[in-house]
Amino acid sequence: MKYIAWFIFWHFSLVGVSQFVPYKDAQLPIDVRVQDLLSRMTKEEKFYQLFMIAHDAAFDSTNYQNGIFGIEISIQGLDDAPGQQMLNYNAKWTAKKQVEEINRIQKFLVEHTRLGIPAIFFGEALHGVVGKDGICYPQSIALAASFDTTLMQNVAKAIALESQQRGWRQVLSPVVNVATDVRWGRVEETYGEDPYLTSAMGAAFVRQFEQLGIITTPKHFVANVGDGGRDSYPVHLDEAHLKNVHFPPFQACINAGSRSIMSSYNSLNGQPCSMNSELLNVVLKDHWKFQGFVISDAGAVGGANVLHNTSPDYPHSGRMAIENGLDVIFQTSIRHDVLFKSPFVDGAVRQSAVDSAVARVLRAKFELGLFENPYASFQELNKVPFQELSRQAAEQSMVLLKNERMVCPIAVSGKKILVVGEEAKLCRLGGYSGTGLDPISYWDGMQKQWKGEAELIYHPGWNEQAKWEEWNPGWDLKWWNDLDAKGDANWKEVRPSLNFKYTFTDPNDSIRRDFFSLKASTLIVPNDDRDFSIQISGNDGYKVWMNNALVIDHGEKIS
Repeated sequence: MKYIAWFIFWHFSLVGVSQFVPYKDAQLPIDVRVQDLLSRMTKEEKFYQLFMIAHDAAFDSTNYQNGIFGIEISIQGLDDAPGQQMLNYNAKWTAKKQVEEINRIQKFLVEHTRLGIPAIFFGEALHGVVGKDGICYPQSIALAASFDTTLMQNVAKAIALESQQRGWRQVLSPVVNVATDVRWGRVEETYGEDPYLTSAMGAAFVRQFEQLGIITTPKHFVANVGDGGRDSYPVHLDEAHLKNVHFPPFQACINAGSRSIMSSYNSLNGQPCSMNSELLNVVLKDHWKFQGFVISDAGAVGGANVLHNTSPDYPHSGRMAIENGLDVIFQTSIRHDVLFKSPFVDGAVRQSAVDSAVARVLRAKFELGLFENPYASFQELNKVPFQELSRQAAEQSMVLLKNERMVCPIAVSGKKILVVGEEAKLCRLGGYSGTGLDPISYWDGMQKQWKGEAELIYHPGWNEQAKWEEWNPGWDLKWWNDLDAKGDANWKEVRPSLNFKYTFTDPNDSIRRDFFSLKASTLIVPNDDRDFSIQISGNDGYKVWMNNALVIDHGEKIS
């Protein structure tokens, strides 16, 4: 009996030893934990650690059996448009609701997937958290106008605290592109045209988040604004221009602690930035010794085959991205995994590139302590000081003209004031904004300020779109697969408007996206005698006839 007792004790000891898993031991060095976990992963599990998504549908655990790098909660992705860059932000989920959803999903990933790898939940925080009741601060371009990095730090810390409240461990901010052309539609998101000011503001933003254990993601690497303000277009720049203008803000953010970088939609010197080895491998990871991970912009990897035409299809684009220095593919839906997964599972992607990318991702998750503390905790915040800080930032960001003859303040006592335009009541907060907390429109502010002093009269103004639809019964469209628009058309249809574009898709199955001509005809019958204008814009050639007379000629091929 003594022999049997000794044997049972030894048998149990062996079981205990065999269950020891190094990557779960917080006492071991992170590099040891990374390599141990990496050695246990299947090809599919590795792929999903290189895949991040926007998520707002009901969570279906069957789609996450192999884990996921990370999820942006309370975002509506576009399942039917894999090349789509835009996201729809849910304005209904409170911070508490987000934390509850994060923990519900995290619980499945930690407790019910084979390796229990937690996800990084992330959000947008450019000038305030994008979500319900988040404090909205002045846009980045306005904050930069304060020239006050201390103010920037205070604003960034407040935004970081709200991000932390929502359970976010990464933010896709700040934008540190240098605004080299004011026609670019995203200038408001930047800190302006000065590389030094952009560097200082970006670094001030980054420090506050990273100190709270939230990964920052300076974007978009690099030179996202093209000639003429074009977004996502080919950019050609020499080494000196890159070093002197576009690189310094990113270097400043990395030096301040940024652990992630987002690549840009455009191509640089012939290669899409999301798969540009010279940019990502040589400059960022080799020369700058960046130890973090690189993510794509939403849908940018597929841009190689739907925008830049440097890749034949999505699987090839995913392979090229990871092999050339990208670490995480960002898409707008979990259903887009099938677009990229096959070369990762069948081994076509170079394994050393996959392992390098996965290791960078895992290192960040270990650094965040997610394996020990995967769940978020919700805490109420006193936002009154944040609201006062937002007002202070707005005051400091204002650029005042010389007040000659004391034009301001306006003397309103006893006067009637006409306020025209929908903007007066809409209270727009700028790009990448949530709902704000108790926002006040121009109209509300004037009513409060001048109540009893002046009579305010509001008119929405003339709705140009509504007036045009009254005049215009629709458009007859004819399409050709050439640039001459002669002979029988390849496709005919009727549409209510001409407001469309074909960046990512063909007009239809019979018309090629990048090589076609279109004739659009309509009858315009104004129902009043006022003057009106007609405007047209397009990427390539176009001509306009009125009553059979050529009035606009901006092209050579259309006859």
